[in-house]
Amino acid sequence: MRIGYACVNMGLTNRKKKQGGPITTSRTARKATWWPDNYHLLGERALLNANDLLTYLKWNEEHGIKLFRVGSELFPWHDHYELKQLPQYEEIVNKLLECGNFARKHGHRLTTHPGPFHVLGSPNPDVVKKSVIGLERHSEMFDLMGFKPSFENKINIHIGGMYGDAQSTANRWIDTWMGLSDNLKKRLVIENDDKPGMWSVQMLYDYFHTVIGIPITFDYFHHSFHQDGLTEGEALHLAATTWPEGITQCTHYSESRRDEKKRKLLQVCETNNIDFDELEDWPTFAKLKHDWGKIRVQAHSDYCRKPINTYGLDIDIMLEAKAKESALFETIKVNKKVLDESNRR
Repeated sequence: MRIGYACVNMGLTNRKKKQGGPITTSRTARKATWWPDNYHLLGERALLNANDLLTYLKWNEEHGIKLFRVGSELFPWHDHYELKQLPQYEEIVNKLLECGNFARKHGHRLTTHPGPFHVLGSPNPDVVKKSVIGLERHSEMFDLMGFKPSFENKINIHIGGMYGDAQSTANRWIDTWMGLSDNLKKRLVIENDDKPGMWSVQMLYDYFHTVIGIPITFDYFHHSFHQDGLTEGEALHLAATTWPEGITQCTHYSESRRDEKKRKLLQVCETNNIDFDELEDWPTFAKLKHDWGKIRVQAHSDYCRKPINTYGLDIDIMLEAKAKESALFETIKVNKKVLDESNRR
């Protein structure tokens, strides 16, 4: 069982200039600075990002972290050009292969999660075309790292909207999937949504897995908003059946930012002997409660404080907490017993 974090190492990214400056994999460029063909600038940024990805992996290894989500900004504006058009292409390839070799040597699992605008089932052909290009670029990144096509290095996306007809949307999505490269198809997985009327674990299983065998990423937090008749344990186990033998199911975990902030407000109440419902009557605390009320219920917390129930399964867990590696260390402490039991198996 591995627990990891996503995309950004806050400690490295926020380094002061006197410490050597930020270490980040998300350098980009304003479109006006490179459009239409200043590929040297984009290649320069991509090479710096690849260099710092290796630094991230080495930092993770030093701290016992074996699961990491690579950010989608490694190649700035990557859907506007072929990677081979970058003047620094060979240097970038060498550095990415070094990243892949390091990950394989030390047993690191690398994944990625392209943004919500990658919609293979959209009725708009232009959206579908751009989505395919973006996803193929993510797959190419893993190719350049030397990874064989496998769900071990999953490329995780959401289906997107239903556009008023779930079956028609699923049909369009599957038709598009059929035309993807074999390498991308062997990496692409789908994730359950956090709103009723969107795609639950059960729907992903019925509409997609039973047709094309695609694995399902179970998101604990999302399922709490859209259960579709399944308990958490049932949904996790159903998703587990979609992963091929030999590949550990990779899940997502986060908690409610709204609940997290409420716990802090309750501490304020206890300290000042004030009832929660009376906070608005106190000018010092009224804004705190007002700000709390504006937090989306689906917003992710900074930290995750609860034990994670794996329901007896050996799973990997991608932590989607805003405090990144700091949150991960707290989660590992809370779940030490589960991790120890998993490592003994």
